[in-house]
Amino acid sequence: MYPPAAALPGGSVLSPRIPELSALEMLAAVHELGSLSAAGKRLGLSQQAVSSRMRSLESRIGAALLTRTPRGSSLTEAGELVAGWAADVLAAAERLDAGIASLRSDAVRQLHVAASQTIAEHLLPHWLVALRRQQESLGLTPTVVELAVSNSETAAARVRSGDADIAFIESPQLPAGLSTAVVQEDEMVLVVAPDHKWAKRKAPVTAAELAGVGLVTREPGSGTRDALEHLLAAAGIPEQAAPLVELPTTAAVRSAVAAGTAPAVLSALAVRDDVTLRRLVTVPVRGLELRRSLSAVWASGSTPPPGAARDLAAIAARPMPRLPLG
Repeated sequence: MYPPAAALPGGSVLSPRIPELSALEMLAAVHELGSLSAAGKRLGLSQQAVSSRMRSLESRIGAALLTRTPRGSSLTEAGELVAGWAADVLAAAERLDAGIASLRSDAVRQLHVAASQTIAEHLLPHWLVALRRQQESLGLTPTVVELAVSNSETAAARVRSGDADIAFIESPQLPAGLSTAVVQEDEMVLVVAPDHKWAKRKAPVTAAELAGVGLVTREPGSGTRDALEHLLAAAGIPEQAAPLVELPTTAAVRSAVAAGTAPAVLSALAVRDDVTLRRLVTVPVRGLELRRSLSAVWASGSTPPPGAARDLAAIAARPMPRLPLG
């Protein structure tokens, strides 16, 4: 027998097929971890208790969710479907819980964010404005955001140490032991000073030529530098010329290139104004797609921590208009 269905305003009721959140949490754990015993350990339940609750869940739903064999158990096709729906419900429940907590709390909420330089300078300000507007539209006190700007390696390390709730990085080398999700794709471009010999070149620079020239770069640990090295290696060019100059900020790199020091590869976001004002000139590259993923990083779990961190990650993943360069 199903328990009585809950009455809703207007006389409607929730379907008796809808499981309790704890049952959905158990199913999601089995789906993520791949076994009843691992799910039980996470939830503090014995394998027998998980098996019993799973049978009750199957009875309530009216479909087999597990295939049971002497070697273990795996989700059926129906189980995979329900687990996917359960993840959506649990995420909504976490948002509800975070919202209720914020309404009941008189304390000002804080969010510690770490970000690499390109993201911090050109994307994060828009994301933070959108977060504030979203919270104000819900009648919530806006979150106070503390931002630490660094290279990608240091930003991820701040999450690992607990100094940041969430980070946004540009590096293709995703940090081990932390959870990540791609939020945007970023175009990089080769730029030179207007009087550089490549500025008036008609043919594109080849990937091999680019790898053979000393560039102006950021320091080791920079996401932009890591991305270029990764792309060249993937193109079959593992050996690259040593940087001509290493500088600690993107602004310093741009200034050095504009002064004629050497070429550089930077995010199109970072050089848009310089290209428009002809302080820098973009040079096409053949045989190398200069694109990289931008990722959110958090400590653990399939989604960022509930509340402002998760909302900010969702805002960061929204489609953004691509403006022409120059």
